Amino acid sequence: MTSPLLAKAARAGREIVDVTPERAGWTHVGFRAIRLQPDERETVDTGARELCAVVLTGTVDMDVDGVRYESLGSRASVFEPVSPAALYVPPGRRVTIRARTPAEVALCSAPGGDRARDVRLIDPASMRRSVRGQGTNTRFICDILPHDDPTAAHLLVVEVLTPASHSSSYPPHKHDVEAPPVETQLEETYYHRLNPPQGFAFQRVYTDDRSLDEACAVEDHDVVMVPRGYHPVVAPHGYDLYYLNVMAGPNRFWVFKNDPAHEWMLKAPAAATPARS
Repeated sequence: MTSPLLAKAARAGREIVDVTPERAGWTHVGFRAIRLQPDERETVDTGARELCAVVLTGTVDMDVDGVRYESLGSRASVFEPVSPAALYVPPGRRVTIRARTPAEVALCSAPGGDRARDVRLIDPASMRRSVRGQGTNTRFICDILPHDDPTAAHLLVVEVLTPASHSSSYPPHKHDVEAPPVETQLEETYYHRLNPPQGFAFQRVYTDDRSLDEACAVEDHDVVMVPRGYHPVVAPHGYDLYYLNVMAGPNRFWVFKNDPAHEWMLKAPAAATPARS
């Protein structure tokens, strides 16, 4: 039986996966991924929500209310060590995406907030890249729209590349209680990609009292929804794992709590800094 937290991807066609707040049973995060062939177009009205359109692969043009942003995106694969192109669009705008090459685009959304914001082309060169963990807990981060970037009202977006045989979002951590500065409440989606694409990975989502305890076997393009609880990921031998995280909550501030049962490893002599993604 498929976990209620797992959104399986369509293997062909324009629509890969679509997670609305209504489908997820929460308030903030929306996530959609689409495939476009050359000259195909997708139009999105942002309405009351803000949008971060991330060009995962390929090259596209984007038009926002008549203003053109040309030739966005340069990657053939999300596994290239290259930052993506991204465009932030506030509420009340119409966005048209036209593919120049075969392209995959992520549409990340959240409530738009209560003040006017500007369209912003997020320069790939400005995205903070870092390495977290060590040993088989090493993974590679690209911050597209982090919480210390004031562009957005609620939306946070980050990429993570986890090598084969490594763990990620580990030690397990959660962010489901609005109690800053100790912890903040953020819904989250994981959009998974595998290399080679026939691979799979595992993600567990669980709470301290185990009222939520789901283990998901994820395949290429699948989405895992994290409404609450800890949410570690493991990439099996032979398959690198990429995921795009989208987070949003009542406040745009990211503070997490590690699972106390597993926090011991952070205090070991060879331990890395706490996992944050």
